[in-house]
Formats: sequence, structure tokens, C-alpha cells
Amino acid sequence: MKILVIGSGGREHAIIHKLLESKKIEKIYCAPGNGGISAEAECVPIGATDIEGLVKFAKEKAVDFTVVGMDDPLVMGVVDAFEAQGLRVFGPRKNAAIIEGSKAFSKELMKKYNIPTARYETFDNFDKASEYVKTLTPPVVLKADGLALGKGVLICQSEEEALSGLREMMIDQKFGKSGTTVVIEEFLTGPEVSVLSFCDGKTVVPMVSAQDHKRAYDNDEGLNTGGMGTFSPSRVYGEKEAKEVMEKICIPTVEALNKEGRTFKGIIYFGLMLTKEGPKVIEYNCRFGDPETQVVLPRLKSDLLEIFEACVDGTLDKLNIEWDEGGAACVVMASGGYPVSYKKGYEITGIDEAEKDPSVKVYHAGTALKDGKYYTNGGRVIGVTATGSSLDEAIKTAYKAVDKIDFKDKHFRKDIGVKKYNF
Repeated sequence: MKILVIGSGGREHAIIHKLLESKKIEKIYCAPGNGGISAEAECVPIGATDIEGLVKFAKEKAVDFTVVGMDDPLVMGVVDAFEAQGLRVFGPRKNAAIIEGSKAFSKELMKKYNIPTARYETFDNFDKASEYVKTLTPPVVLKADGLALGKGVLICQSEEEALSGLREMMIDQKFGKSGTTVVIEEFLTGPEVSVLSFCDGKTVVPMVSAQDHKRAYDNDEGLNTGGMGTFSPSRVYGEKEAKEVMEKICIPTVEALNKEGRTFKGIIYFGLMLTKEGPKVIEYNCRFGDPETQVVLPRLKSDLLEIFEACVDGTLDKLNIEWDEGGAACVVMASGGYPVSYKKGYEITGIDEAEKDPSVKVYHAGTALKDGKYYTNGGRVIGVTATGSSLDEAIKTAYKAVDKIDFKDKHFRKDIGVKKYNF
């Protein structure tokens, strides 16, 4: 089979690396891909949001199956466009991808169907939003309604900070049109857990749990980023929590979307907070998380392509999906200054040395390949992932690999997976 993967980051690299284990696949294309992906797939210079160009390419190359990694094309309707041309594609249609495309929609859905989440109000008027903030006791959570590269959430410790954040989002348009509507939430406390799930429209199958580190610096300090590292399994998410989440969140979400005429096929990412009152949804994503994918997929023992096909065909209940019982850890090596400002074009050394350990895989996120050498080409440059018989072993191995890799102004957190809780 010929496969097309849409996207250009570490998540797409992890998807491609796992797909290559399938005996059914003879060729993988990636649009647009990156330097590291080019070693495992043929990269084609088509933007992830160039839907017309992607459809044309898939038809010209007789692509058998397309996997959409990124959120933007899903929310724009890339799946609908492919299906309209009779092309097989993995991911939710536009009317289902709205669970990530609009936080206001997803919060209304949860309220309507009694899915546990934080109390909230939605505003598209700055003055009314400001008045509401003044009635709250900090901390306050502000969320841009639309997509913002994982950075459209502000946790404000004071009224002054919240008002300033509202101005940045709604008046200054720091996140573009994504911030014209803002969701203002109560601040929840507890450990965060990411549960990615396969879904075929009626059956939902959770993957192994993971925990992400969003803040730029150690001890969860600094600005929110797209993710500085992750580990699997979560240290705080056991069978009891998984059962409760399945019964109160996963199944009700799929049923709610069906009742709304928005049948979901693809990946539903449940971003959860384990509060004293029980698990609550912080956010939904309509695709694999990044960098959670980089620790979840290495633990998958089953054929990923078969799972994707079952989701599209509505036969997920027929599969027995198997997972490795050990652990995995991913340390993101970023450009100095990320997520605010950073320089590109620095040579990266030591990747080959790090990957001599068979339990280590370096997933490329922001790299370029030139004359056989890799160079930095983004904020998050690479995700150094290791697996092990235990989580602690995986963490230790990942940091040993990180020590072998170098580039100018490299930055990484030194406490990935160390803390029991990830607030």
C-alpha cells in the first residue's frame, strides 16, 4: 500500500516510524515532512493546509490511505475533501473536528451532556469578559476559542494578570482570530493526564496513558509551550481512574457527538485533570498529541495501519490492541528562547551516536537536512525518546541519549517524568 501522512512534526515522524512496521506498506509519502522524516518517507513540498494540492497529489500517486496528523487541516475539512474524491483517509470530518477547533463548542457539548469539566463562561465582548473576571477569585484560566498551536491558554494568578491576558487575546489579537472569542474557566487542581483514544464512530479504545510537561523550564516554570517532554504511563492513572474516565467521559463524548450528528472517526485526545471530585476534561483534541505520540506509539505492539483502517471501516470492536507493559520517556530539545523567539540554522550533532542504543529513537520536529547534515529549523527541534522495562529506566536512558546530542543554544528540561504530578 501507498500511504500519505500529512504534517511536519515529531508526531508525524512517530506515526511514520510506527507505520513502517506494517508489512502491508510499500511506500510512505509525507507532506510537507521535515529533515528527519525524509530518512523514512518521501517528503513532498505541499503544505498541510493546501487541501486542494494534497487531494491532487493523492490521486496522481494513487495513494491507498492518508493519515492526517495535524489539527489545522482537520478543522478545515481535509477529510471531507478526500472522501468527496473517493479517497480513504484517517481522521475526523470537519463537523466532528470542531471539538478541538472551538473550545466554546466543546464546553457547550460537555455542559449539555453532563460530561465533567471546569465551570466556565464564554465571551466575544472584551468589556463583558473583563466584568466577569472581576467577579472571580484567582487563579483564572483564559482559553482562546480557536487553534493556537497549543499556546492559547493562560493561567492567570491575579485579576490584573487576567485582564491583561484578555486584552492580549481579544484586543491585541496575540493568537489572531482564535482569540476573538474567549472561554473563561475556573482553575482546577490535580495531576494532568493525557489519554489518546482510537475511535470508529461507535467504539472508543483508549491508548496507554501519558503525562505532558507544558512549561518551558524545570519545576513547571516559564511560559506554556507546545510540550517540552512527556512520559508513559502516568504515575497517577490506574485501573480505577481508567474505568471512571471510560464510563463518565470517553463513551459519553462519543455518544454526544453522535447525537449531535457529528460522528467521530479518528483520534480523540482527552486532556484530563484528576481532581478531588474525580476526573474532569480540560480539553479535547481531534488528533494525536505532540509530544504524547512519541511515547505512546513506541509502546504499541499491534499493527497501527490495521487500527487506522478499522477506525475508518467501523470495525474497531473486532481488534485486540496490545501494548508493551514497560515505559517510555521523551525529552524535547528546543531552540534557546522558545517559545518566544529563537534562531534557526545551527548544526545538530550526535543523533547517530544516541540512536546506537536500540531502545532510543530521535523524532525530528523542527529540523532541516542539508548535504547530509541536520540543522535546527524550528522551536522544538527534536524529541529524544527511550523505552524501557520500567518508566524510570526509560527516563534514565532518554537523558543519556540527550547528553550525546548537541547544537548551539540547545534547551531542554531536566525533570521530565521525575515529578509524580504534572500541574
